[in-house]
Amino acid sequence: MSDVQDILIDDSPAPMEVDEQPNVHDVDAFAAKAMPDLGLEIEDFQAQTWRIENWSQQAKRLQGPEFSCGGHKWRILLFPQGNANGQPNDMVSVYLDYANPKTAPEGWHACAQFCLAISNPFDPTIHTSSHAHHRFVAEECDWGFTRFADLRKLYNADPATGRNRPTIENDEVEITAFVRVLKDPTGVLWHNFVNYDSKKETGHVGLKNQGATCYMNSLLQSLYCTNYFRRAVYQIPTDQDVPSESLALALQRVFYHLQTSNQPVGTTELTKSFGWKSLDSFMQHDVQEFSRILQDKLEEKMKGTPAENAIPHLFKGQIRNYIKCINVDFESARTEDFYDIQLTIKGIKNLRDSFRDYVSVETLDGENKYMAEGFGLQDARKGAIFQSLPPVLHLQLRRFEYDMEKDALVKINDRHEFPFEIDLEEFLDESADRSVSHKYKLHGVLVHSGDLHGGHYFALIKPEKDGRWFKFDDDRVTPVTDKEVLDDNYGGDMLNGMVPAHQRNQARTLKKFTNAYMLVYIRESELDSVLAPFTEADTPAHLKQRLETEREQVEAKRRERDEQHLYLTAKVITDDIFSRHQGFDLASFDDKNLPSTELPTFRVLKTETYATFKQRIAAFFKIHERDFRLWVLVNRQNKTIRPDVPIGDAEAGSTMEHIRTVMAARATDLRLYLDYNPDPARFAALHADPASPPIMIFLKWFDCSRQTLLGQGKVFVNRNNKISELYGVIQERMGWPSSTPIKLYEEIKAGMIEGMKVKQTYVQNEIQDGDIITYQVEMSEKEVQDLEAQSLYSSVPQFYDFLQNRILIQFKPRYEDNSGKAPDFDLMLSKKMTYEVMAHRVGDYLKHDPLKLRFTSSNPNNGTPKAIVKRALNQSVSDITQANYFTSAVNVIVYYELLDISIIELETKKSLKVVWTGRQNKDEATHSFLLPKTSTFNDVAEHLSKQVKIQPSAGGTGRIRIFDISPTGRAQKEYTGSEMIGNLSDPAELFAEEIPADEAAAGDSENAKIVHLFHYSREPQRTHGVPCRFVVLKDEPFFETKKRIQARIGASDKDFVKFKFAICGTSPFKSPSPVEDDDILFEHKWTNDDALGLDHLDKRPNKAAAEKGIVMR
Repeated sequence: MSDVQDILIDDSPAPMEVDEQPNVHDVDAFAAKAMPDLGLEIEDFQAQTWRIENWSQQAKRLQGPEFSCGGHKWRILLFPQGNANGQPNDMVSVYLDYANPKTAPEGWHACAQFCLAISNPFDPTIHTSSHAHHRFVAEECDWGFTRFADLRKLYNADPATGRNRPTIENDEVEITAFVRVLKDPTGVLWHNFVNYDSKKETGHVGLKNQGATCYMNSLLQSLYCTNYFRRAVYQIPTDQDVPSESLALALQRVFYHLQTSNQPVGTTELTKSFGWKSLDSFMQHDVQEFSRILQDKLEEKMKGTPAENAIPHLFKGQIRNYIKCINVDFESARTEDFYDIQLTIKGIKNLRDSFRDYVSVETLDGENKYMAEGFGLQDARKGAIFQSLPPVLHLQLRRFEYDMEKDALVKINDRHEFPFEIDLEEFLDESADRSVSHKYKLHGVLVHSGDLHGGHYFALIKPEKDGRWFKFDDDRVTPVTDKEVLDDNYGGDMLNGMVPAHQRNQARTLKKFTNAYMLVYIRESELDSVLAPFTEADTPAHLKQRLETEREQVEAKRRERDEQHLYLTAKVITDDIFSRHQGFDLASFDDKNLPSTELPTFRVLKTETYATFKQRIAAFFKIHERDFRLWVLVNRQNKTIRPDVPIGDAEAGSTMEHIRTVMAARATDLRLYLDYNPDPARFAALHADPASPPIMIFLKWFDCSRQTLLGQGKVFVNRNNKISELYGVIQERMGWPSSTPIKLYEEIKAGMIEGMKVKQTYVQNEIQDGDIITYQVEMSEKEVQDLEAQSLYSSVPQFYDFLQNRILIQFKPRYEDNSGKAPDFDLMLSKKMTYEVMAHRVGDYLKHDPLKLRFTSSNPNNGTPKAIVKRALNQSVSDITQANYFTSAVNVIVYYELLDISIIELETKKSLKVVWTGRQNKDEATHSFLLPKTSTFNDVAEHLSKQVKIQPSAGGTGRIRIFDISPTGRAQKEYTGSEMIGNLSDPAELFAEEIPADEAAAGDSENAKIVHLFHYSREPQRTHGVPCRFVVLKDEPFFETKKRIQARIGASDKDFVKFKFAICGTSPFKSPSPVEDDDILFEHKWTNDDALGLDHLDKRPNKAAAEKGIVMR
């Protein structure tokens, strides 16, 4: 989202008419009335009145006398008959004109607010006026109103509005310009940003927005300008990494480009390193979540490097949560680390008050008394206090909160003030270290403009300790004033009478939707170290070298692109390439179903002579110039591409551009055939008669046994000889006996393969240079039947039909395979082939029974598995791949599975994968089953019981529960024993566990409740692992409950001590309720949606974090 643009020109009359008619000659009073306060500092104010006599006799364009204001010369520019499209009309046009733009210094500008008034020279209370503001520059040195006033109204009085006299009286009138020149401390006031250079103006460059990544850009700029953080990122060893796979290297590259580039920097490589696809870049995410995950990932990468502990050193503080009894000596306390602080702003005036709210003490009394261990229910005080604050404070202002009345998340636009400097010592615990200062200076303000459903993010940052503030708004960086940093981002209402810059006359009260949502403060005593200036040594040498090399390559490509109009491309086909080509023509150029043939390619200056080019070809192929000719290939009318004419020696001095224009009909690429003839004497004999040169034809051989059709070189023939002479030529070339029966066909074009009339001449068969004749050994009827029984081709036309309808299919295993029995491979098939033929071809390749193969089609857009292919008699490859005979089919993927049973049998059965979690809620193993669709879950449990260990004596029941995980990831969805597995969707992955004895015993007991227990990391939405059920007991304090939880999930003492516990509801807007050691879970009013959450890191091997929001790999 860009800033609202100022109105460039006002074409409506819209005069300022007021009840009390001010006097134009009372300059100060009139200006105060007519020109609203823009909230900007005024450098100078002047007014100039220009009296015009004989109005009706004036020229079409007039300039008033010059006057000075703010060190600039101004004048009024008047068009008495209007200036609309250069045509006279009934509207007067008036402008304020910068008087001497050509003599002004280079790069000049002046920001002026002005009012232009036309008034009666004998009664200055009768007037028409309009006001505007503008940045006057060389390209826009006059500004004003094309439709200022209706000329007829100026000539007439209007008693109804108190105008008892006309504005133009006795053919005289006065025009007054009121001009305020305003101070422009940033240099960009009302700038249109055409040709604006961020690097030149600020020393910084912006980041490109990929679609909705402005939230990420604002945070990245803040982290980049935290020099200590940037230095730490640079210390991560990445010299062997690949940018699109390494978050650390991709971030280093972004930072380095921000340091050195003169243009906005892209972040595509960085988001690719997160594992994001393009769609992720069009989704706005929560900045706090993004910041936390990014820091977590980087902290992980920094372990064991010089940068280790850099992130905790910068951002980690500690807070102490406590409950202290009032009447007895008892206190429960827990100290936690934090990397940012979430502050409430709704209804709170300023930042200090938000901190006071954060550490405010709540009294627990009456019905809300605290259960203290050994003391029973007690009055108590509950609160939080900071034990330490980090050098860099990230303060998250809670602009988005859940509204109970609206039952929805809303944005809080309340006014909330924050200072440039704040001392936070009063919020520290008594035991905190007060030897260090806790005065903090504002370093960054991250701003959101918009509402809950969308908007724009930008950052205001002060990169240097004693420097100025800048606005980092995606790809643009501009200086800003202190007011733009603080006042403009407090939120709340706009002041009454304060007119937004884009409005012309009216003042309104508007809600500010642009406000701060995150603040960055740096401890004053550590500013020098956190913002220490960068030196050459701070950037890793390998990074500089790698990026400079890339920059040189990009520059070389740019130069090549800029010079491309001077070059043409030549591609050369040789006999060797032809001998390996299986397809139409001599090579593939525009086959939609196949990649083009790789040909030797030359970049040739258009002005290069043919003689020079031929020398290059001779050197490249290591052959003598006299031993070859080059033929130009042309596009024939029947859409084939064939050699047409050889380039003669007479063209030695011609340019390659001339040859392309004359001989190749200005084709984009010059396609050539290298006609190599190493026997000069034989070649000369064949071409002895210049009036009747031989025809050059190409031969292809269809080998039925190998099912191949490949080039066999060229042959020169006399046009008047009979086709039958080719029999001897072919038999000699192939080493076949002279009795070998041969069939000849002409490859005219795709879909037109015709048998040759061998008793006629080449001329009678209309054979010309570049034509292709295909041959095969004539076969007996039995041989033909044998081939067709194997679904193989027995004739040249059949094989050409295959070539016309062929499609290259990538076969991939449907599921990951580590055995090596299911590789990725490609097969060339015909779109006309049936399912059975395809299955046999795949089975032959894999050496696997085709009936024990199951195929899955793919989505044409992204190649992901789509639907299982049902075995059907009339189904073709075209149906399976959704590639018809007319459309192109590139990267067609079909997935396969190697089955242990026939696909016919499989259609009556259901494939299941069951993850066994035992009795201690751990992924122990995955078991696969193939059972009749009529089987029940009791049957599944019975099959599973034979494959897993069950120990009723060790606290279990010996009974198995089969379940799925609820969509929230917090509860089990249990299947009853009598349900049939045929109702499950594919692929079916379930979970199973042994029901613990205490759960079975709890039953309907009044002294126990069964609740859901689940695992998460930091945020309840970030679930991991498998949820389970847990029994809570009456009167049992939580410190005792924890022991049973540890036993239920089988956690080690070392890991379990780091667990945190909270009761979580399903509402994402309701914060989890932490559970203290003395709490009694049984007394909580459990709803069906409540669950006990275990907050800990996911340490399961080879498990991807189950992020519900932002995911980074």
